[in-house]
Amino acid sequence: MDRRRRRRRRRPARPRAGGGDPAEEDRLSTPEQPRRRSGRRPGSPDTRDAVLTAARETFAERGFDGATIRSIATAAGVDPALVHHYFGSKDKLFLAAIHAPADPAELLPEVLAGGPDDLGRNVVRLLLRVWDGPMQPAALALVRSAVANEWTAKLLREFLVTQVLRRVVGTLDLPAPEREARGALVASQLIGLVMGRYVLKVDPIATATPEWLVAHIGPTVQRYLTGDVRPPSVD
Repeated sequence: MDRRRRRRRRRPARPRAGGGDPAEEDRLSTPEQPRRRSGRRPGSPDTRDAVLTAARETFAERGFDGATIRSIATAAGVDPALVHHYFGSKDKLFLAAIHAPADPAELLPEVLAGGPDDLGRNVVRLLLRVWDGPMQPAALALVRSAVANEWTAKLLREFLVTQVLRRVVGTLDLPAPEREARGALVASQLIGLVMGRYVLKVDPIATATPEWLVAHIGPTVQRYLTGDVRPPSVD
């Protein structure tokens, strides 16, 4: 005699007060587990702003070389690791602090690629390309702020000297005082070009083509870099 398998009948769920699907109510009554987000947790905008404020004050007071990630972190009341997390390096932090229109580390390799004999023309050509491009509003705002504010002027000077000119003049095998003198002369020429073309708009500097400016100003910058220049203390 075959035994019949008895199937257990599933009792229907009791209707609950107020109606509704019991299974749906059970699902809704069970709290969902929060989803874990991959990667690092984004930091607070207020903390990031505090770091930038501390960086501007420290760079303006001590200069780029004198400022450290640790001193900036202490001024902002955060751990130095958090500064590295936000900005990566002191150079990147400095660029963010002054709202730099461009990162010289990304642009200067093409200036240096031609060797010492092409430095003057390449420096002027790069400056014009940056200023005549979409970065002009940010660069112009930085210069105008530096003209009106001594604090911003210190930051702009540090940017020009440590981030641009030091890397250009550093490719030349020269004593430190001579490198400093040459860098200052180049800075005076570049600042004059920026003021004449973009701020004061002196013609024909303001309306000249980049090629014309490279041809006439480039040799002067080249002479400052590789010509007969001696530090003022030697004269």
